[in-house]
Amino acid sequence: MDRLKLVLQYFQSNSESISNGICIILALVSVKVYTSFDFNCPCLPQYNKLYSLGVMIVPPIILFFLGVLVNRHTGVMIEERMRPIGNRSKNPAVVKYLFSAMIQRALLAPMVWILVTLLDGKIFICAFSVSVDPALFSGLPNNTGLDVIKIMAKVPCKEDSIFRNSSFRKAVSRYVRCYSQAVGWSILLFLIVLVAMGRLIKPYFDDHATSLQTRYWSNYLDVEQKLFEETCVLHARDFARKCVVQFFEDMREDAVLRLPQPLFLRNSREEWEDKEEERLHGVSKQEQVDQLLNKWYHSKPELDVTRMAHRPRTCVTWEDREGRTLYSDV
Repeated sequence: MDRLKLVLQYFQSNSESISNGICIILALVSVKVYTSFDFNCPCLPQYNKLYSLGVMIVPPIILFFLGVLVNRHTGVMIEERMRPIGNRSKNPAVVKYLFSAMIQRALLAPMVWILVTLLDGKIFICAFSVSVDPALFSGLPNNTGLDVIKIMAKVPCKEDSIFRNSSFRKAVSRYVRCYSQAVGWSILLFLIVLVAMGRLIKPYFDDHATSLQTRYWSNYLDVEQKLFEETCVLHARDFARKCVVQFFEDMREDAVLRLPQPLFLRNSREEWEDKEEERLHGVSKQEQVDQLLNKWYHSKPELDVTRMAHRPRTCVTWEDREGRTLYSDV
C-alpha cells in the first residue's frame, strides 16, 4: 500500500509525470484491447492483406491522437505558439521541446500495439500467408478443387474443413510467425539502440546550459498556466459569492431588526471580507474581468519580478522624546 502511495505521489508531483503516467496507461490499455480483440481473418485472397494492415495501422493512429489529446504539453505548446507576442518574447526552442516531448509520449502506445501484433504473429499470418511458397512444405491439400492461392489464403482459418488434422497449415503458420516475431524483435532492438545512441550522442551536440534553460522555461509555462487557472477558479468563486450575497441582500425587506453584533463575530467577518477582497484584487465588474483576461492573452506580463521583490513596506521605529532610536524593524 505504501508503494502504491509513493507511485501516486510521483505521478501527481508535476504535469510531466502525469503525462508519463497517462501514456503508460494508454500503452497498457492497448495491450489489453489487443488481447481481448477477437481477430478473425477473412481467409480471402483479396481481403486478407487489406484487413490485416487495417488492424495493424488504424488502432495505432487512434492511440497516437489519443496520446496527443491527453498530453498536457499539447495545450501548452499550442498556446505558446499561437499567442501574440505582447510584453513577452517567444522562444522557438521551448516550442520545439514541448513538441518533441508530446510526440515521444504519444508514440508510446502505438509502438506497443505494433510490437504486440508482430510478436503475436496472427495478423502477419493473415496478411502474408498467400506470399509463402507452398513447395517448401509437404501435405498441401490438393484434392479440394481450389487453386493454390485460395488454399494459402485459408491457412489462418484453422477451423476450415480442408485443414483438419493437417500439418501443412501448422508448418506454414509457424514459418510466417517466425518472420513476424523476427521483425518485431528487430524493431524493438532498433528503438532501444536508437534511444541509447541519442542519449549518448546528444550531450556532444547540445549545449547543456541551453538545454537547462529550455527545460526550465517549458516547465515554467506549464506551471504558470496551472496557477493562472487555479487563480481564476478562486476569483470566480469569490466573485460569484459576492454576486449571490448581494442579490439576496437586495431582496431583503426594509424592516430589519438590527442588534449589536458581538465583537468576535465582527472581527471574524471583517477578516473574512478582507481576505475575499484581497483575492478579488479590486476586479469587481464583468467588464473589468473581460478586460483583464483579454490583457492576459494579448500581452502576458514580462518575466521580471524585481518590482515585487522591492515592493515598499511599512517599517516601525520607536524613538524617545529626544529622537533617539530605541527599536526599529528595518
